[in-house]
Amino acid sequence: MIKLTDQTQLSPIERRATISIASVFGFRMLGLFMILPVVAVATRDYHDFSPLLLGLVIGAYGFTQALLQIPLGLLSDRLGRRPVLVGGLLMFVLGSLVAAWSDTMWGLFVGRALQGTGAIASTLMALAADLTVEDNRSKVMATIGGSIGFSFILAMMAGPFINQYYGLSGIFWLTAALGVVAIFVVIKVIPQPARACFNREATVDVRQITNLLKDQNLQRLNVGIFILHFALMAVFLLLPDLLQIHIGVDDKNLPWAYLMLLGGGFFLMLPIMILAEKYRLQRIALLGAILILALTSLLIVVTKLPNVLLILLTAFFAAFNLLEALLPSWVSKVCPVGNRGTAMGVYSSSQFFGAFMGGLVGGFCLQYFGANGVYFAISVVALMWLFFSVGLQSPRPLKTLVFSVAERNQQDFLKIISNVQGVKDILFVKDEAFAYVQIDQSEIDMQRLQSYLNRE
Repeated sequence: MIKLTDQTQLSPIERRATISIASVFGFRMLGLFMILPVVAVATRDYHDFSPLLLGLVIGAYGFTQALLQIPLGLLSDRLGRRPVLVGGLLMFVLGSLVAAWSDTMWGLFVGRALQGTGAIASTLMALAADLTVEDNRSKVMATIGGSIGFSFILAMMAGPFINQYYGLSGIFWLTAALGVVAIFVVIKVIPQPARACFNREATVDVRQITNLLKDQNLQRLNVGIFILHFALMAVFLLLPDLLQIHIGVDDKNLPWAYLMLLGGGFFLMLPIMILAEKYRLQRIALLGAILILALTSLLIVVTKLPNVLLILLTAFFAAFNLLEALLPSWVSKVCPVGNRGTAMGVYSSSQFFGAFMGGLVGGFCLQYFGANGVYFAISVVALMWLFFSVGLQSPRPLKTLVFSVAERNQQDFLKIISNVQGVKDILFVKDEAFAYVQIDQSEIDMQRLQSYLNRE
């Protein structure tokens, strides 16, 4: 009998794995993001300061993350998850220490680049797949995503506070300490899987990368996340000055200003996200949010009224939060059956490379064209993204189920499952005892599917 389970609760092992893996994600992202709200101001007195080097410092981690994300994930399939995780976190700690000891822009750049070599996100996702059953995986991934979002908001508040009392080096010392805690969690808290399990929904298959790069929908989404994080890194070159000089926020209130912008943006986007998913209006929501990114960046150039600037910045971060939530969900729905892990690996690399280019191009524009040049650059790339995304259609509510099916039973399984309404695609892979079945959730009756499988 082929059984389709529908678990509603995580097992104790899954709960422990989820919380510990989410905490490792959170510690890393907290450390990487804490300098964003303060580095533009804190480095002005460095003897080798320049806007271009500032951009490189902000985006340096993205370049090494983009290069190593997929290779380290593949290496973890061979060496095991734990050695790759510990090695990556040690590099993260080393980079944090180099930056903490540095009093030059180039030293900070090297430290941030070293931080990025600890590119363990894909390995952590693969480990989450090793330790959880398919039915609970969406809950686990949602928890991990929530930890990253929470870390970003916390970093925006903690960075200014720590910088005020302990300086920029204090942020990096704390980042190193968080890395050490993360190593402890990996060694002592995260359960050890019996073996690394190659699951195409959570692991990269390099043989499929070329085919996925040719997929026009995925191309548009990868370009989208590249431009979104390009804009984010570029705007943080200017945001501290904008808040302090033009809006009048003092050092003591800077953390609360960031909380208001990010928190306000989150609550503005939440109902839009829910309605877009419920009524399949993702395309309209996406195009509208991209247009808001472009318009707010342009309007900031032409107004210096503090209240208007606050409204524009809140709208910018609402659009950012909406796009940050829409895009990965969209990727998971439109990628070919059995290739979600590979598609998300390419997507993540595009995101990190966008962060690097945002710092590099933003710093270049700031040095040679001033703040207005950066805002115009953000607007131009956002409008290019808008034009490139017009051909996207709202994704169908597709989901991939993974069944454990012995190779000798695959033909019988195919006869059963292909007759079920709502099944859109089926993938068997040689030497893998799995069947990847893509279903349309708006058409399929899960209880009927289970009873049909049991009966057959």
